[in-house]
Amino acid sequence: MVQFVHPATKDITLAGVLSALADPIRLQIVRGLLQESGCLSCTAASPCPTIAKSTLSNHFRVLREAGLIQTSKKGVEHQNAVRAADIEARFPGLLMAILANSLSDAPPVAVG
Repeated sequence: MVQFVHPATKDITLAGVLSALADPIRLQIVRGLLQESGCLSCTAASPCPTIAKSTLSNHFRVLREAGLIQTSKKGVEHQNAVRAADIEARFPGLLMAILANSLSDAPPVAVG
Protein backbone atom coordinates (compact mmCIF):
# COMPACT_ATOMS: atom_id res chain seq x y z
CA MET A 1 0.00 0.00 0.00
CA VAL A 2 1.25 3.47 -0.87
CA GLN A 3 2.08 5.64 2.13
CA PHE A 4 2.25 9.36 1.48
CA VAL A 5 4.53 11.51 3.59
CA HIS A 6 3.25 14.98 4.38
CA PRO A 7 5.31 17.45 6.41
CA ALA A 8 3.84 18.74 9.65
CA THR A 9 2.66 22.34 9.48
CA LYS A 10 5.66 23.50 11.53
CA ASP A 11 8.00 21.79 9.04
CA ILE A 12 6.68 23.60 5.96
CA THR A 13 9.36 26.02 4.80
CA LEU A 14 9.08 29.24 2.85
CA ALA A 15 11.83 28.08 0.50
CA GLY A 16 10.00 24.81 -0.16
CA VAL A 17 6.68 26.52 -0.89
CA LEU A 18 8.23 29.13 -3.17
CA SER A 19 10.33 26.54 -4.98
CA ALA A 20 7.33 24.30 -5.59
CA LEU A 21 5.20 27.18 -6.85
CA ALA A 22 7.96 28.53 -9.10
CA ASP A 23 6.99 25.98 -11.74
CA PRO A 24 4.03 27.21 -13.85
CA ILE A 25 2.48 23.75 -14.11
CA ARG A 26 2.51 23.26 -10.34
CA LEU A 27 1.09 26.74 -9.87
CA GLN A 28 -1.77 25.85 -12.22
CA ILE A 29 -2.35 22.58 -10.36
CA VAL A 30 -2.69 24.41 -7.04
CA ARG A 31 -4.96 27.03 -8.59
CA GLY A 32 -7.17 24.30 -10.09
CA LEU A 33 -7.39 22.42 -6.79
CA LEU A 34 -8.40 25.59 -4.95
CA GLN A 35 -11.08 26.40 -7.54
CA GLU A 36 -12.63 22.97 -7.08
CA SER A 37 -12.63 23.42 -3.26
CA GLY A 38 -12.33 19.71 -2.70
CA CYS A 39 -10.31 16.69 -3.67
CA LEU A 40 -9.34 15.89 -7.23
CA SER A 41 -7.49 13.00 -8.74
CA CYS A 42 -4.10 13.72 -10.31
CA THR A 43 -5.59 13.38 -13.79
CA ALA A 44 -8.54 15.66 -13.06
CA ALA A 45 -6.24 18.29 -11.52
CA SER A 46 -3.84 18.26 -14.47
CA PRO A 47 -3.78 21.63 -16.24
CA CYS A 48 -2.96 19.97 -19.56
CA PRO A 49 -4.09 16.52 -20.75
CA THR A 50 -0.89 15.93 -22.73
CA ILE A 51 1.39 15.89 -19.68
CA ALA A 52 3.00 12.48 -19.26
CA LYS A 53 1.73 10.56 -16.24
CA SER A 54 5.25 10.27 -14.82
CA THR A 55 5.78 14.03 -15.14
CA LEU A 56 2.44 14.71 -13.50
CA SER A 57 3.29 12.34 -10.65
CA ASN A 58 6.54 14.22 -10.10
CA HIS A 59 4.72 17.55 -9.92
CA PHE A 60 2.35 16.17 -7.29
CA ARG A 61 5.27 14.70 -5.32
CA VAL A 62 7.01 18.10 -5.24
CA LEU A 63 3.80 19.83 -4.10
CA ARG A 64 3.23 17.17 -1.42
CA GLU A 65 6.80 17.32 -0.11
CA ALA A 66 6.61 21.11 0.07
CA GLY A 67 3.48 20.78 2.22
CA LEU A 68 1.16 22.41 -0.29
CA ILE A 69 -1.15 19.47 -0.92
CA GLN A 70 -2.54 16.50 0.99
CA THR A 71 -2.82 13.26 -0.98
CA SER A 72 -4.94 10.31 0.03
CA LYS A 73 -5.73 7.07 -1.73
CA LYS A 74 -9.39 6.33 -2.51
CA GLY A 75 -9.80 3.10 -4.39
CA VAL A 76 -7.36 3.19 -7.27
CA GLU A 77 -7.12 7.00 -7.39
CA HIS A 78 -4.99 9.46 -5.50
CA GLN A 79 -7.12 12.35 -4.29
CA ASN A 80 -5.42 15.72 -3.73
CA ALA A 81 -6.41 18.83 -1.82
CA VAL A 82 -4.54 22.03 -1.06
CA ARG A 83 -3.48 22.42 2.56
CA ALA A 84 -4.64 26.04 2.48
CA ALA A 85 -5.29 26.28 6.23
CA ASP A 86 -1.84 24.91 7.04
CA ILE A 87 -0.11 27.27 4.59
CA GLU A 88 -2.16 30.20 5.90
CA ALA A 89 -1.26 29.31 9.50
CA ARG A 90 2.44 29.08 8.64
CA PHE A 91 2.69 32.02 6.18
CA PRO A 92 -0.40 34.27 6.45
CA GLY A 93 -1.52 35.64 3.08
CA LEU A 94 1.34 34.08 1.10
CA LEU A 95 -0.56 31.57 -1.02
CA MET A 96 -3.32 33.97 -2.01
CA ALA A 97 -0.77 36.70 -2.79
CA ILE A 98 1.21 34.37 -5.04
CA LEU A 99 -1.90 33.17 -6.84
CA ALA A 100 -3.30 36.70 -7.27
CA ASN A 101 -0.02 38.06 -8.63
CA SER A 102 0.62 35.10 -10.90
CA LEU A 103 -2.57 35.75 -12.86
CA SER A 104 -1.20 39.01 -14.20
CA ASP A 105 2.36 37.74 -14.78
CA ALA A 106 2.01 35.15 -17.48
CA PRO A 107 -0.48 33.51 -19.82
CA PRO A 108 -1.58 29.92 -19.13
CA VAL A 109 1.07 27.35 -19.86
CA ALA A 110 0.47 25.00 -22.78
CA VAL A 111 2.50 21.79 -22.84
CA GLY A 112 2.87 19.69 -25.86
